Amino acid sequence: MNTEETNVEMKDAEHKDEAGPAQVDADATEADVSEADLDQEEQEKQPMTGGDQAADTPSASGQEAPTTAEKNGLVKLKIPDEEEEVKFTGLNKEELMRVAGTPGWVRTRWALLVVFWLGWLGMLVGAVLIILQAPRCKDLPNTNWWNDGPLYQIGNIQAFTDTHNLKVRCKIRQTQRQQLLKYKRVTTKNHHNSKLLLLLTVCVSTSGLEQKVNSLAQLKVKGLVVGPIHVAPPDEAVNLSFEEISPEAGNLDQFKGFVQAAHKKGVFVVLDLTPNYLGSSGPWFSNSSVTIVAERLKSALVFWLDEGVDGIQLSGVERVATVVPSLWNDIRAIVQNRTDKHPNSRVLIGVTDRSSAEDVSTLLSSTGVDLLISRVLHSRDTDVTELARSIQHLYSSQSQMNLAWNLGGRLEGHMASLVGPALVKLHQLLLLTLPGTPIFSYGDEIGLMDEGTKFPKMLWDSNEELNGTLQEERAERLTCRRFFSTVSELRGKERSLLFGDFILLFNSSSSLAYLRVWDQNERYLAAFNWAAEESAVLQLSHTVLPPTAVVVLSTNSSTMPADSSVDLTNLRLGPGEAALLKFPYTG
Repeated sequence: MNTEETNVEMKDAEHKDEAGPAQVDADATEADVSEADLDQEEQEKQPMTGGDQAADTPSASGQEAPTTAEKNGLVKLKIPDEEEEVKFTGLNKEELMRVAGTPGWVRTRWALLVVFWLGWLGMLVGAVLIILQAPRCKDLPNTNWWNDGPLYQIGNIQAFTDTHNLKVRCKIRQTQRQQLLKYKRVTTKNHHNSKLLLLLTVCVSTSGLEQKVNSLAQLKVKGLVVGPIHVAPPDEAVNLSFEEISPEAGNLDQFKGFVQAAHKKGVFVVLDLTPNYLGSSGPWFSNSSVTIVAERLKSALVFWLDEGVDGIQLSGVERVATVVPSLWNDIRAIVQNRTDKHPNSRVLIGVTDRSSAEDVSTLLSSTGVDLLISRVLHSRDTDVTELARSIQHLYSSQSQMNLAWNLGGRLEGHMASLVGPALVKLHQLLLLTLPGTPIFSYGDEIGLMDEGTKFPKMLWDSNEELNGTLQEERAERLTCRRFFSTVSELRGKERSLLFGDFILLFNSSSSLAYLRVWDQNERYLAAFNWAAEESAVLQLSHTVLPPTAVVVLSTNSSTMPADSSVDLTNLRLGPGEAALLKFPYTG
């Protein structure tokens, strides 16, 4: 230490002496703090080694380290435990009771209750108002099964069944007959013999009729009018036998099998029991024999109804209803009245040669038949205006559930021969869309021509190869059949076509248009042009008609394709064309 440094220290000592004891204490305190800070810094600088070395090392202040020093270092860190998850347990019963009784909660409960009931009453009132203001659905009319689809007449079973195929099957049965006869010799059981006898008569016509049920069901027909098939020598009332089937038509077992097969397909069977159907003296023979024949018919009706037929057809009903009204009432009661044995409705169909709408309406009311087949649509000399008038008169004077529309029959022939092949589909559409029950003869669905006989052979499709002309004819038959089936199926689905109101929109000497509507269902408009060479433009107007409609189908799909839109104020139909249009209900 040099002289200058010694002098400085001496001056500092003198200054401290002059400051007194208080200054000394302050300096001592400051020194302790500094030493403590230094000691803390030294501790932080020490390595975190074992606790024994830290315990033996003296502190910088000259004091020994406390014996409670941590073994893992000089710095003690305390990590707090993670807080336990708090689980909400809700209020217990006592707490809930205390809260529920408070005035605030009581007022809240009442307020919520009032709001709930007000909301419920509001919805109830709204629902009632909607029901009251909404248009009421129209009650469905009372209908019977013959109102649900077309009827299909098979006036001659032999002509209707495929004779060629039946002959082929008969040849096959000849081989089977040998085996069956051997079987008969080795068995004596009656039911086996019955089976044998039934198979031996398989070639008869009613068996072929049973095999055609599937094809008929595809046409969506609702009923088959079969016959007459009973034994009835021409103009010989004495030898008339209603309960006996003519040998050409088969036997009773086969007829019952046909009826059962039809019922399984949902098709009803009506039997034609016209007494003198082969004679020329009238359907009921002479006036003197009407009473006897009508009396015998009563027991025959009971017999055939018990065998499962669903209705009876009779020609010349005006004669028997006029000559023997009491017996006619008995005939009606047997057929039309329901019993415990026959709970289902059975139809009584009358046939007349009347063509006047007024006469047909009067006869329909006086005879009380369910349906009356007439000649109202048969005349080709009258124009379409007269046709429209007749349709309107019958619709206005009778319930449409009793109206029947037909073209052709046993005496008149087939539709294609009456109207021409080019207009077959037009008349199919007409009959299937008029208000009432459409009735067709076998083959009308394919445009079958009479060709010199009122009972031409039915043409059935086969897999045999055909030449160009025959292929074209078959293609035309299939097209005609598809058209018939499409309209028939549509009629069975749409209420407007089934029992909708009839509204005549337009008619001229060659054109006709009418509307079928039911309540809030889709509307259907049928339009026809009978002119063979000229197009027709129909300017349709009515309060229920929209500006346009959609094409459902047309007899000429090239000029009016399906699903296309047409202008109803300027509806154009080609020569011989007919179309079915639709548009929705708008309220």
